[in-house]
Amino acid sequence: MAKPLFRLISLLENTASEITMSEISKSEKYDVIIIGAGAAGLMCAATAAFRGRKVLVLDHANKAAKKVLMSGGGRCNFTNLTVESENFICSNPHFCKSALNRYTQWDFITLVEKYQVEYYDKTSGQLFCTKSSRDIRDLLLAECQKSGARVQLKTAINKISVNADSTFTLQTIGNSYLCSSLVVATGGLSIPTMGASGFGYSIAQQFGHQLITTNAGLSPLTFNSKILNQFKALAGNSLIAEVSCEHNSFTGSILFTHKGLSGPAILQISSYWSKGKPLKINLLPDLDVLSWLQSNKQDRPDINLKTLLSTQFSQSISAFLVAQLNNVLFNGTSSESNIKLKQIEHKMINQIAGFLQNWVVYPDDLEGYRVAEVTTGGIATDEISSKTFESQRQRGLYFIGEVLDVTGQLGGFNFQWAWSSGHAAGEHV
Repeated sequence: MAKPLFRLISLLENTASEITMSEISKSEKYDVIIIGAGAAGLMCAATAAFRGRKVLVLDHANKAAKKVLMSGGGRCNFTNLTVESENFICSNPHFCKSALNRYTQWDFITLVEKYQVEYYDKTSGQLFCTKSSRDIRDLLLAECQKSGARVQLKTAINKISVNADSTFTLQTIGNSYLCSSLVVATGGLSIPTMGASGFGYSIAQQFGHQLITTNAGLSPLTFNSKILNQFKALAGNSLIAEVSCEHNSFTGSILFTHKGLSGPAILQISSYWSKGKPLKINLLPDLDVLSWLQSNKQDRPDINLKTLLSTQFSQSISAFLVAQLNNVLFNGTSSESNIKLKQIEHKMINQIAGFLQNWVVYPDDLEGYRVAEVTTGGIATDEISSKTFESQRQRGLYFIGEVLDVTGQLGGFNFQWAWSSGHAAGEHV
């Protein structure tokens, strides 16, 4: 259910009473103004300007596309070879289909190749820049320059008003701007050091749009101090595991940190996890663990359990797992390192296999927006056109990108949503 997140502020007025005709006549006039010089905003700007529209992009930041620059460890995972609606979280699972089908990953790859940007498939279809994420930023700015779209940075918007003729006036310190189409591409709340804020949500609410509760997405998970004391020797260790929460599961690397768990599989599941829910972790997803234990018990009865586990895990993880098994299965009565397979009853072998394939942990919280790659939730899509991205509450108002209640999984999907939604709106503004 949609829930309001921000109190209304006097940023925007839905009347023309405070904007005089003389003030409107002094305003710089554009067909389209886009708030936000990120991935979606720049894509929308170039698309609209190539159609002959007079376009202005405004952003309070000192650099365009900051999240593009820092993404993917500076290499920008700009799309994925396989993009489906199932790769996105949205209260309306059908909302993203139209835009994704009309501007696909292949369309953006064609643009990347047009600019001779070198890229590679890192894994599972995830496409990264070979050199630098600056290549994607520069591509977007080049498209804006070629199309004639103007990008203006270091510009904070103080007020947005709707005029009697349904045009919009945007006021900044010392200037005002007039447009017939206003596009909100302000992103979510993740990584506030990059300039993220709830600005777009406030605009949406004052036009009567509802918000789906936001949260940090693609975020590391933290644990309470009691569990962290058990984990502390594991910080820096990683392994391949399958991580599940309810009906969602992802297989990939997980990393033990001094705060909890991170790594691709953890980031993926974090977008589906909520406080109080358990995580189930299969520590050996590519192994028939029960058969492996049984065959080793028969063929190598004198081998220590810790020694056997060390063939699959690091020494520190093996010691941790034996200690956990000692507490859970043996009530702390067995030696941490000396228990041999021949000393373990058949029933216990089954329990050990179950533990290794279904280790249950209860995270305390998400690490939060400071490190989250995306924001889940956002502007509810039930009053946004899935074809044009225009508001059904206010003519000429559009919302695109991460500010909407559409969140991609890890792997280039959030950037593809920026390209697809930006292009779709750009074709109609």
